[in-house]
Amino acid sequence: MDPPTPGVAPHVLVVDDDPSIRQMLVDFLGDYDYRVSAVGTGAEMTVILSRGEIDLLVLDVRLPDEDGIQIARRLREESDLCIIVITGRHDETDRVMALELGADDYLTKPFSPRELLARIRALLRRSGLQGGAARRDSGARAYRFAGWELNVGLRKLTSPQSEVVGLSNGEYNLLMAFLLAPQRMLTRAQLLELSRLHDDEVYDRSIDVQVGRLRRKLQSQGEPPLIRTDRGAGYTFLSKVETLH
Repeated sequence: MDPPTPGVAPHVLVVDDDPSIRQMLVDFLGDYDYRVSAVGTGAEMTVILSRGEIDLLVLDVRLPDEDGIQIARRLREESDLCIIVITGRHDETDRVMALELGADDYLTKPFSPRELLARIRALLRRSGLQGGAARRDSGARAYRFAGWELNVGLRKLTSPQSEVVGLSNGEYNLLMAFLLAPQRMLTRAQLLELSRLHDDEVYDRSIDVQVGRLRRKLQSQGEPPLIRTDRGAGYTFLSKVETLH
């Protein structure tokens, strides 16, 4: 996903089978100058996304034709579209699963429209500016480590086997934080700050989820993990990193 064009309002797609929630979000977000489209099914969502003009997706888990978490997983395999999952389930397992399968953030119903707005703003800011860590090293064209290469401008990660590996916005920002501090132990608090993830109690747990997802994506067959868990302390990126300008 490209960052929103300067001067053009970000386009948010709301997918929820409840007409009252769709209308509420269309009206509320529209008052804050967002362009908002709203549909009630996964099939309608696919049509809108095929036009290629959506900056962020607000996705309900329970849809009449398809499970929202599976939609998030499919979309994450195809793109780095910003995804906020809305769920009526209060079980932590469901929330962790949403993050595991590719969502960038989530809210539990009933939710405050103002909280959703704050999360939309934060997620678009992280995506458009490529995270706090990326901004501090804007002169880097790419990073190489253990046979991998991350192209900063294209936000493209290429494996030692020359395969492109998709990253969510959270995974990209987290990887950038590690690449700017290789072979150093980073605490969860530092990773929250460097990757610009939310820093409340819930999202302390999301650091573990994001690191787990990133570690699996960086795991070459037969090779040891690149990210070490320092129990009770944080995480260390083990590889040396070459910066390309």
